[in-house]
Amino acid sequence: MPTEKVKVLIIGSGPAGFTAAVYAARAGLKPVLYQGGQPGGQLTITNDVENYPGYPDGVMGPQMMVDFQKQAERFGTDVRSGMVTSVDFSGWPHKVTVDERDEIEAEAVIISTGASAKWLGLESEQRLNGKGVSACAVCDGFFFRGQDVVIVGAGDTAAEEASYLSKIVNKVYMLVRRDEMRASKIMQQRVKNAPNIEILWNTETKEVLGGEEVEGVKVVNTQTGEEKTIEAQGFFVAIGHKPNTDIFKGWIDMDEQGYIKAIPGTSKTNVPGVFATGDAMDKVYRQAVTAAGTGCMGALDAEKWLAEKEVELAEA
Repeated sequence: MPTEKVKVLIIGSGPAGFTAAVYAARAGLKPVLYQGGQPGGQLTITNDVENYPGYPDGVMGPQMMVDFQKQAERFGTDVRSGMVTSVDFSGWPHKVTVDERDEIEAEAVIISTGASAKWLGLESEQRLNGKGVSACAVCDGFFFRGQDVVIVGAGDTAAEEASYLSKIVNKVYMLVRRDEMRASKIMQQRVKNAPNIEILWNTETKEVLGGEEVEGVKVVNTQTGEEKTIEAQGFFVAIGHKPNTDIFKGWIDMDEQGYIKAIPGTSKTNVPGVFATGDAMDKVYRQAVTAAGTGCMGALDAEKWLAEKEVELAEA
């Protein structure tokens, strides 16, 4: 099969990827977008989205991603199903393999592969995902105002999310597996000082209880083996995220967790003509609206870079 040549290749289809596509398509760059293993990204497993501007009544996550896709296609984005399985950024144009067989040469590449929340691996957790189980307190905490919730985790993210929830809900039960937290001292203090956060040390989740929605959590004390049930309407998992960046290892500079390092204030990576957007490079905010913002940056940076490259080639 001959190698296909494209001007701008976008890898990933969340808010970052589709926003990059809207901007690149309107600039006449004829972007090709591969949706990846989870078309629409993390928002497709989110029920109500109430914090994205322009949807005054809120919107279902999957519907929002359909809207993003329609807008990108309206301007001529070629949206394809398929998974980018390997890349070769040793020369230019950049070489990309899709589904381990189709070869593509791209003048510019925009990475929008996102990140995946880490889960505990319980059947009940997955079954009730979006029905009271969440991996984002900032996204979903509002739906549990005045109720009781459980949060799992012991790092800075868990402490931050527990503090956030404590301002909205009635009671937060924080499950910590050991007898100490990994969070920074200041974050630990904030959690311990909140009157409605109860920390349960040496405690693990056994099962999330409920039929159609979360009704409680069965926990076990890792030292005594004693089990008990906590009545709660929400269950938040805050044990970290994993950026979906493995295929770029060895080519793109990343931090120790695998998040892509972009040149501050830009979407540029260490490889000229390759740009990083969304949760693949943002471990701080991880919101749909911030991902969309970086998608815009990626497309504008790519457009400028391609224009400069054209001048450079013309003068060569």
